Amino acid sequence: MDSDEQSRGYSEEKQGYLRRLKRAEGQVRGIARMIEEDKYCIDILTQMAAVNKALHAVSIGLLKDHISHCVVGAANESLETGNPQIVSDKVTEATAAISRLLRS
Repeated sequence: MDSDEQSRGYSEEKQGYLRRLKRAEGQVRGIARMIEEDKYCIDILTQMAAVNKALHAVSIGLLKDHISHCVVGAANESLETGNPQIVSDKVTEATAAISRLLRS
């Protein structure tokens, strides 16, 4: 499945992801406010850990959705067309995404 296509693996979870991201966005603004107000370092770090956890949860969810929708779709298409490169490309793409997540 092409990245330009409309059907996305995360479509069913889209509203939940948006809620989590909006919450994280609010937490980041709160962290900036805490720094402006010279709050205690450990309290700021605690809030940063919470933001990282929220972003991590969205990342893992998106990755799961990508594998179960896009990679599985590519595997099916590969079987139908006899072209193994289709699934190979999606696996390479997913592996690169996982690598980026692990480095972050």
